[in-house]
This record gives sequence, C-alpha cells and structure tokens, in this order.
Amino acid sequence: MSSHTRNTAPLVAHVVHQLAVGGLENGLVNIINRLGQGQYRHAVVCMTNYTSFSERIERDDVEIVALHKQPGKDPASYYRLLQTLRRLKPSIVHTRNLPTLEAQVVAAAAGVKARIHGEHGRDVFDLDGSSRKYNVLRKTIRPLITHYIAVSADLRNWLMSVVGVDPNRVTRICNGVDADKFHPRAQRSTLGPEGFADADSFVVGTVGRMAAVKDQTTLARAFVACVSRHPVAARRMRLVLVGDGPLRAECAEVVAAAGLADRVWMPGERDDVADMLRLLDVFVLPSIAEGISNTILEAMATGLPVVATRVGGNPELVDERTGILVPRSDPDAMADALASYCEDPQKTACHGRAARKRIEDEFSLTRMVSEYARVYATALAAASN
Repeated sequence: MSSHTRNTAPLVAHVVHQLAVGGLENGLVNIINRLGQGQYRHAVVCMTNYTSFSERIERDDVEIVALHKQPGKDPASYYRLLQTLRRLKPSIVHTRNLPTLEAQVVAAAAGVKARIHGEHGRDVFDLDGSSRKYNVLRKTIRPLITHYIAVSADLRNWLMSVVGVDPNRVTRICNGVDADKFHPRAQRSTLGPEGFADADSFVVGTVGRMAAVKDQTTLARAFVACVSRHPVAARRMRLVLVGDGPLRAECAEVVAAAGLADRVWMPGERDDVADMLRLLDVFVLPSIAEGISNTILEAMATGLPVVATRVGGNPELVDERTGILVPRSDPDAMADALASYCEDPQKTACHGRAARKRIEDEFSLTRMVSEYARVYATALAAASN
C-alpha cells in the first residue's frame, strides 16, 4: 500500500473515555485492525488516558491522543479536544457512550460534518437509561449527530423511544468475535495453580473488570450456595474470576468465609483470555447491566454454555439452546443454573456446540467490520451533500 493511498483515505477519529481493557475498547481495536488501510485511516482520542492495551492496535499509522480530562467538569479538556480535531481534520468523528457525548458539540464546532455516536451499554449511574439529567443532555445533542450505532436491539429501541432518535438514523451492529482465536478446546487448558483442577473438575467462571456493574460478588455467592447444596458440585466444582477492580477483595471474602478459597482462582487481569476460557466448562456473566457482551460472544465461540443475567442485550445472545438466563443479583437462581450443568454433562456439551454454531452463523468479525464500513460510507455521503 503506498503512503499516498494511506494519506488520502478518510480519517476516522474515535473518541473514547479511556483506551484500556474493556469490551467497547476491544471492539474498537478490532475495527481499526480490520478496516483496511485503503478504506480508512484511524486516530483514537482518549478523553482521559490510555494503557498498554493500546498495543493491541496492529497498524502503525494510528495516532493515539490522551486529553487527560479531570473528573467532573473540565472545560480545558474540551478546548484540547477542539485543538486536536482541528489538527487531525478527520472526515468522521465517532464517539462512544455517555462519557464522550459532549465531544459531539466540539466536533461540530471543529467543522467535522460526519458525526457518529455509538451506544455500547450503560453503567451503574444510569442502569436503565432513565436518568432525566442524562436524557436531557442526550436530546439536546441529538440534532448534532449524523447517525447512531447501537450494539443491541434493546439499546436501539431505547434510543428511539426514550431519546427520540429517528429510526432511520440508528443502526444496530452487534459485536463480532474472532472465531479463530476463540475456539473450543481439544483438552482442558493446564492453566491454574497446581492441584486447582483435574480431569474430573467442573470449572465455572467469568472474565471482566471487577466493578459494581459486573457484579462478580453474586457469582461468588452462587458458587458457595451451589457447593453447599449439591453433592456433585461439592465434589467437582471450581470457580475462576478473571479480572481486577474494587470487587476483587469482596469476592475473596465471600469464598474465604465459606472455607472455599482453595477452590477459587482469582488470577487478576490477563492478556490470555482465549486460553483462560478454554479452562472453563461453563461461562457466567453476572452483570446488572449490559449492552452486547464481548465476553459472552468469546465464550460462545469457545464452545461454552453461558449462564447470564436477563439484562440488556444478554437475551439476544443466550437462549434455551445455548445457555440459561437468570434474574440479576439472584445468587440462588444462578446456583441452580450452575448445578444443572454440573450434573448433566450431555446438556453442557449440547449447549456448548449450539453456542459455537451460533457464533459461526451470526457473529463473525468480518460481518461486523463490513457493517461499520457501510455506516461510515453512508455518513460521508450524507456529509458531502
């Protein structure tokens, strides 16, 4: 590819709160790596900062800018954003989620004509998208946005019914997953402390930042309940909690109080998630709010049945053929779901095969990237009229 071609391709400036480990950020990296250099150039503008996660970007022509926004109101950070956009001169600005929404005002002031906003899920401060304060902000900025992308039907419907977005201005694009990297195991991964799991063990677990919205504490309580009530689980079940954050100590206290600390592995944040998933027999997502979960998709690609809370986009991924949905914050219901798999290897294998097939049929990365390319092309065409 000649430098001339790279330099004349339209530039997309992706504005994110932070470039660090997370599902939204993982999707962004996949788009940048796979949306060919001849089609688009990319820059990432972080309202706060970025971590070594940025090294997952494989292209060498991507500028990453950190604006170091302070918590709360920080007008100077928006002035730095304005300067950055005037220097970059992007063809498209693509913001994601509530923390970057106000960047749309700056993009308009900088003269960027194609302005896209993505909704990827909510946080504990606005679980169901009903906050009056935030919705006033969303409706105020709505006229500035060329097009919206929602990762789930749940979020698309909310944008139309609550925020008042015209249906023609919002596209649902589900996350895609790398089905080559995330594949079923030939045999159980040997990861884990010595003696943690053997051939007869039944390993359940989750992957994600250990923050309130992800609610790993409910999973820790469900594990304790399952082991205490079900003899098969008492003998076979192990728990893996991958990730780091405020809930890690809380989860450790729950399992220690039950005398089960030696049957739980909490390895912290990992960069070998695909291998970690191949250690599991069942994947669990205990979150209290969700868009479309990348980790559910990765677990399904790995051939794992999924136990997930009935929130956000989870019911769009998990059905009676691929897993079990339970109410949020309900450790007893989650314990029963885990026991039903632990006691029925045939059901576990059947649901895992169906999960893998669904990924292959509906959630390829190629499909996701082509849909983003189509939205970008449409926004550019509208901006040139």
